[in-house]
Amino acid sequence: MRWRGRRQSRQVEDRRGRRRIPGGRGGAAIGGGGLLLILLFAVLTGQDPLQVAEVVTQGGGGAPGPSAPSAPAPGNDEQRQFVATVLADTEDTWNAIFRDMGRRYNLPGLVLFNDAVQSACGFNSAAVGPFYCPADSKVYIDLTFFRELDQKFGAPGDFARAYVIAHEVGHHVQNELGISSQVHQMRRRVGQAEGNQLSVRQELQADCLAGVWGHHAAQRGLLEPGDVEEGMRAAAAIGDDTLQRKSGGHVHPESWTHGSSAQRVRWFRRGLESGRADVCDTFETNRL
Repeated sequence: MRWRGRRQSRQVEDRRGRRRIPGGRGGAAIGGGGLLLILLFAVLTGQDPLQVAEVVTQGGGGAPGPSAPSAPAPGNDEQRQFVATVLADTEDTWNAIFRDMGRRYNLPGLVLFNDAVQSACGFNSAAVGPFYCPADSKVYIDLTFFRELDQKFGAPGDFARAYVIAHEVGHHVQNELGISSQVHQMRRRVGQAEGNQLSVRQELQADCLAGVWGHHAAQRGLLEPGDVEEGMRAAAAIGDDTLQRKSGGHVHPESWTHGSSAQRVRWFRRGLESGRADVCDTFETNRL
């Protein structure tokens, strides 16, 4: 991808390098200076430092306050620049598409974190992978996932990583259009198997919307030879059937929540080739 030297989004929040307090509920955190004060207070009063820390982070039993960095986070490293550049380009794409629809596109935030993070959707570890929280309109990414995408899933390359970001932004587009809330309401009225099917359709639509972005990014000259293939490999690598086979188990389509490798590639390609969001209606088709 030709991403260097392009506009970077101001919507990126870097929470890397934050220290967690053992025993703190809800994933609250305190910075290094705060830890020194807590230790000093504990020595002077003879109290348990961990108990003091828990009281401070919970505000006397209330909701956890915002965390603070324990060490300076790498605020302008290359990975952050890449993420901010891709996010900015998705902003350009969806601003234009929403404007053509007569709507306003509210920009999503993007949070970089290490290991675990507190969002409006709850406390999540990096094990869940990149995710979008509709409650605060933010994408959350632990950048170690990109290394796993390369080494564990066999899908290296800048455009493979950009596909992941664009997919999560696709969920934000769904949220902006009211699709996410409709799916949530429908899932509450059906059983698990039907709910999984709805989740698959929602995820495949996000893949298609990621492809829509990729189409417009190509028109702006961001894509290089081989980039499309990188994106396809990434989509195929994280299909439910492929992941189930790699885990050593059998393939169980009824348990899928994201779709098969072939389905993910098909819908990503559909968005890439058309560049139109209206071709991404995965809810009104019999063939996924």
